[in-house]
Amino acid sequence: MPQEIILASGSQIRAQMLSSAQVPFRIERPRIDEDAVRDALVAENASPRDIADALAELKADKISRKLPGSLVIGCDQVLAIDGEVMAKPRDPAEARAQICRLQGQRHNLLSAVVLIEDGQPIWRHVGQARLHMRGLSDAYVDAYLARNWDSIRHSVGGYKLEEEGVRLFSRIEGDHFTILGLPLIELLNYLVLKGTLPS
Repeated sequence: MPQEIILASGSQIRAQMLSSAQVPFRIERPRIDEDAVRDALVAENASPRDIADALAELKADKISRKLPGSLVIGCDQVLAIDGEVMAKPRDPAEARAQICRLQGQRHNLLSAVVLIEDGQPIWRHVGQARLHMRGLSDAYVDAYLARNWDSIRHSVGGYKLEEEGVRLFSRIEGDHFTILGLPLIELLNYLVLKGTLPS
């Protein structure tokens, strides 16, 4: 019997990526206070890379302990600019402030994925992309937020590249899947090497 694959994430886009790649899996959402963990790691001067990796591992570990024998995928994405880590905006005003902070500059998206089996991490990867946000008029930002708030309310930086958010950028450097929140190519390569997926 094939090993069950669990995605420890409520992200629709991550689930869609796995489904499109014909990976058999089911979703179990971990209950953790991401903001509290992220704030504690920031207070300890953890790097953005380490924060993404630690949160991905924590999510997978939480589910793995409940489901022995399963292969659990934990994911997290961190937005960093000049060493500062941003959190998801709490309201449209905070989303606007984030867009204003990012525009005209380059920032990094770090997407971590950790695989845990029986409570033990067996593989991890952190992908990184660089995004250059163009200068934007106040009128456009206001109209953009009015149109998109319901969709971007759970997106750090106030954008989704798979939607109108792509219009905010002048240049993007990095893997498309990493930008969407899951380094899919690296994950699939590992699952094939492990024998979890056929090749």
